[in-house]
Amino acid sequence: MSGKSGAYEANMKRLQEIVDTLSKGGLQLDEMMRLYEEGTALSAKCRKALDEYEARLVVIDKQNGGNADG
Repeated sequence: MSGKSGAYEANMKRLQEIVDTLSKGGLQLDEMMRLYEEGTALSAKCRKALDEYEARLVVIDKQNGGNADG
C-alpha cells in the first residue's frame, strides 16, 4: 500500500470513528464542534484524494486507448 493510499485509508477510518462518536451523542458542545471540524477537514482530504485517483485513472485509460467517460 502506498503512502497516499495509506493516508486515505487512515483518514476514512478516523472519519468513521468521528461519525460513530457524534451519532452516539452525549458530548459537550465544544467536543461536538471539534469533532465536526476535524471530520469536515478529513472529508475534504478524502474527496481530494479520490479526485486525484480519478484523474490518474482517466490518464491510464487514455494511454491504453480506452474511453475515459465510462
